[in-house]
Amino acid sequence: MEIKKLENSSVELTLTLEAKRIEDEYGKALRDYAKKLTMKGFRPGKAPVSLIENKYGDAIREEITFRLMEDNLKDSYKDMDAKDRPLPYSTPELQSEESLLPFKPNTDITYSVIYDVLPEVKLPEYKGQEFEYEDVKVTDEQVDAEIERLRQQNAMVIAKDGKIAEGDIVTMDYVELDAEGNEVAGTKRDDFTFTVGSSYNFYKLDNDIVGLAKGDEKVIEKTYGDDSGMGTDYLGKTIKVKVAIKEVKVRQLPDVDDEFAQDVKEEYKTVKDLKDATRKGLEQNAEEENKGRKLESALEALLAKTTIAVPKSMIEAQLEQDWRNLVQRFGMPEEEVEKFMRANGGGKQEFLDTRRADTEHSIKVQLILEQVKEEQNFTVSDEELENEIKKYAQDMTKDNPNYDAFKMYAEDDIKFAKARDYILENNTFKAVEKKADAAEAKTEEAAPKAKKTTKKKADKAEN
Repeated sequence: MEIKKLENSSVELTLTLEAKRIEDEYGKALRDYAKKLTMKGFRPGKAPVSLIENKYGDAIREEITFRLMEDNLKDSYKDMDAKDRPLPYSTPELQSEESLLPFKPNTDITYSVIYDVLPEVKLPEYKGQEFEYEDVKVTDEQVDAEIERLRQQNAMVIAKDGKIAEGDIVTMDYVELDAEGNEVAGTKRDDFTFTVGSSYNFYKLDNDIVGLAKGDEKVIEKTYGDDSGMGTDYLGKTIKVKVAIKEVKVRQLPDVDDEFAQDVKEEYKTVKDLKDATRKGLEQNAEEENKGRKLESALEALLAKTTIAVPKSMIEAQLEQDWRNLVQRFGMPEEEVEKFMRANGGGKQEFLDTRRADTEHSIKVQLILEQVKEEQNFTVSDEELENEIKKYAQDMTKDNPNYDAFKMYAEDDIKFAKARDYILENNTFKAVEKKADAAEAKTEEAAPKAKKTTKKKADKAEN
């Protein structure tokens, strides 16, 4: 067995399959075929082995040899270090298959496969360092925004008799019509409910139904341009959609008074109680966010000094998992999710492509934590393990057939948590003001100019 390291966290493994093993299995296979095959001129199972070998020998030898090569490959993993074994989602690729064929009798087979392995990570010093992070502070505006969210959450939805306006909740039936006014198969939707202005409807009919009322029907004609976000299937196309308005409702927001505060939580007696509790909750969240920002700043700094060759198979496997998670969240068949995404300017491939760079970055960060975990060799107590398992399933016991799997995942999660805490506890962190993004900076630059212009106009008016 010979292992050769290649670029991008791949290896080439060269193995030899002994001729004796091949010939033993080949002879056994011939005899098995002789018992089963029916050949002209012979009773079932009575054809001579030599005759069967002359007719089917090459195909049988090829089938047997490839199977033994695969078994030999799997057996070789037992004698390897874990770092040299293939990743679960990396399929070893046989090299130069054509040069191996046809397989010759009584001949050893030396062959090579290439597969991806876990990347090697050589970390810089990750103890006793100082890292800067952008500090999160709770503002009055954030408290007000959270109170507004609570208002929206406690709003009453009541029927509306008047015409539809932006922000109303509408229930309607709709169907696309062809040039002759007939319904297009597969486009009909009954009792579809959405908030006007959200654009959360396939044909983006928000503005087209404003002014209609319950009981109204209308055939809407739309042409979708470059700014429609409908994707290539509808770009430049004019269609007709028939809508029937069945319900119109409006959100009635409560006033922010003591009664509202008590409705949010009985222990709140006044608006001040509500605001104080809201600020405290936001500050707790900010504390957790700052912890995450500290860790992120440390990991980004370590990553900047670390070269990690992430294999393509690792990235593709994570992207595919992200796609499956997205489809699951939609709660629709995959083809329907793709149709919806294409109508909004993209599909599965676009989804994967836009996430590829971030996915590779996330994997690198995870590999840094993995390396810290391995180097520090954290231990997990029975109590820690049991508490973590309960997070997965409260009633999980050792009698459960899935217990060992839960135990393995739980132990790994605990060690990763300890790796994160290790970085936070063994380094210092300097808080800095959050940098304004490009949009905020542009607004700040424009503000003084606007004030000067206003003053000039005022001076001119006074004169």
